[in-house]
Amino acid sequence: MTVPLRRRPDYRLLWASRTISVAGTEVSKLAVPLTGITLLAASPSQMGLLTAAAFAPALLFGLQAGAVSDRLRRHRPLMIGCELVAAVAALAVPAAWLLGVLSVPLLVAVAFVIGSAGVVFRAANFPHLATVVPAGQRTEAMAGLQASYSVASVAGPGLGGLLVQVLTAPLAVLVEGVSFLLSALLMGRIRTPESHTPAASRGMLRDVGEGLRACLSNPSLRALLGAGVTINFFAMAYTAVYMLYMINVLAIPKGLIGVLVALSGAGGLLGAWLTARLNRRTGTNRLLKWSVVLFPVDFLTVGLIGGPMWWKVLAMSVSSVATGMLVVTFATCMGAVQLREAPAELRGRVNATFTFAVQGVLAVGGLVGGLLGEVVGLRAVILVCAAGIALSAIWIWASPLRRSELDPTPPRSREVVEPLRASMWPRPSSGYGRRDHVPPGRVDQTMGPAIYELTLVKMRSLM
Repeated sequence: MTVPLRRRPDYRLLWASRTISVAGTEVSKLAVPLTGITLLAASPSQMGLLTAAAFAPALLFGLQAGAVSDRLRRHRPLMIGCELVAAVAALAVPAAWLLGVLSVPLLVAVAFVIGSAGVVFRAANFPHLATVVPAGQRTEAMAGLQASYSVASVAGPGLGGLLVQVLTAPLAVLVEGVSFLLSALLMGRIRTPESHTPAASRGMLRDVGEGLRACLSNPSLRALLGAGVTINFFAMAYTAVYMLYMINVLAIPKGLIGVLVALSGAGGLLGAWLTARLNRRTGTNRLLKWSVVLFPVDFLTVGLIGGPMWWKVLAMSVSSVATGMLVVTFATCMGAVQLREAPAELRGRVNATFTFAVQGVLAVGGLVGGLLGEVVGLRAVILVCAAGIALSAIWIWASPLRRSELDPTPPRSREVVEPLRASMWPRPSSGYGRRDHVPPGRVDQTMGPAIYELTLVKMRSLM
C-alpha cells in the first residue's frame, strides 16, 4: 500500500524547508533593491549590476554544479552547506549596515554568493528528491514544491513590504538569513538514507558534455528543453514591456497590477492541487502537452483586450489565474519527466543543463523584448510573444511526450518481435526446444527489458 506524501515525515521536512527558504528569498527581492535605492542612492547601472549578479551564477556555474552533484554519494550535506553559506551572506547585509560599512559592491557580492549557493543547491536537490520520494509519487511531490513557490510569490512581496516599513530595508534582509538557517535545520532532520551511486568522473569538460548529450540525444528531454527555452524567451520578452503596456496602453491602475500578479500566484496554488490529482488519471505527458497548448491564452487576452475598465480587469483576472495554474502544471511535469527520463547517474547534470539553458535565455528574451517595443510598439510585442510561445507546443506534440505514459505499449511488427523474442528466450542446443524450467520462487533472469517495461506500464494503468 502506497503511503500518502502527507504521511511521509521526510517529504514534509523537505517541503517545509523549501517553503521557508523561498519565502525568505521573495522578501529579499524587495528588500535588497530598496536597500540600494534608499540608503545607498544606487545608480541605474548599479541596480542593473545588482540584478545581474543574482542570475550570473546559473550561467557561470550551472553546468559544473550538475557534474559535481552526480559525483556525490550523498547530496544532503551539500544542500545544508549551501543554505548555511547563503545565510551568512544574507546576514552580512544588516550587520554591515549596523557597523556603517554597507555599500553597493557589498550588496552585489551578497547577491552573487546567494545566487551561487542556490545554483549548487538546485543541482543537488533534484537527485535528492528521488531518494526521499518513490517514483510513483514524484509528480505529486513536484506539485507540492511548486505550491510552496506559489505561496511565496503571493505572500513574499507583501510581507517584504511590511517588514521594510517596520524594520527598514537592511533589517528586512535579516528574514532571508534566518529562513536559510531554518531550512538547513529542517533538512538536517531528514532521515531517509541516501543510496545514490556516484558517476565515475572523466574530467569536468567530459562530465558536462555527458549531461548535454543526455539532454540532446533523448527525444523527450530534447523536446522538453526546447519547449522550456521557447517559453522563457518569449515570456521574458513579454515581461520586459508588460508594465509599460498595462499602464500606458490599457491605463490599468498600478494598484490593480499588483492584484493581477497576486491572482497569478493564487492560480499557481490551484494548479498544484489540480496537477497532483489529474496526474493520477491522465498521466504526466498528457498534462504537459495540453498545458503548452493553452499557454498563449493569457498573452492573447492582454494583447487583444479593450473596452471598459471593469471588463479589462475581469478578463485579465481570469487569465492571470489560468496562467498561474498552467505555469505550475508545466513546471511540475517538466521536473517529473526529467526524473523519469534522465539516467540516475546523470540526473544532476541533466537538471543543471536545463537550468543553464532555461535561465540563461531570460536575459536574451528581456533584451529582445525591450528593443522590439521601441521598434514595433508595445501591443505588437505582446502579440508576437503570444505567437512565439505557441511554438512550444510543436516541441512537445512532435515528440514521444505526445503519447501518455499510461497507454499500453504499441504493438510491434513481426520483423521486430521475432529477433526480440529470440534474444529474450534463446533456444537451448538440446532438449525440447524450450528454456530450462525455473524453480518456484526464483526470478527468471532471462526475462528481457522490453517485457519488464511492458509490465510496469500495465501496472501503472491498473493503479
